[in-house]
Amino acid sequence: QVQVVESGGGLVQSGGSLRLSCVASGSIFTFYVMGWYRQAPGKQRELVAGIKSGGNTDYADSVKDRFTISRDNAKNTVYLQMNSLKPEDSAVYYCNAKTVFAEYWGQGTQVTVSS
Repeated sequence: QVQVVESGGGLVQSGGSLRLSCVASGSIFTFYVMGWYRQAPGKQRELVAGIKSGGNTDYADSVKDRFTISRDNAKNTVYLQMNSLKPEDSAVYYCNAKTVFAEYWGQGTQVTVSS
């Protein structure tokens, strides 16, 4: 069975940094897109950043120049380096992994940025 597991969330001060990791496993098909979404209380889940197996990336405007997404295809692992964090970045961050047939979600990891 496919599993998607995030780690790296926590509590940080404004201006601080965190690195999130996500490992996808259990599929014989390529996870051709992996990405990070976030959801704050009372708000819809939104795309933060995505990356294709070939390396193409996409970012939400609100995190451009602060966050960097990368992946290790051999490990089916995606990372999100978050710098210059702001209170408005506080949310549960979810990892998403897509194959040609389906998409899978992790359980989420909490990121809290204090002011």
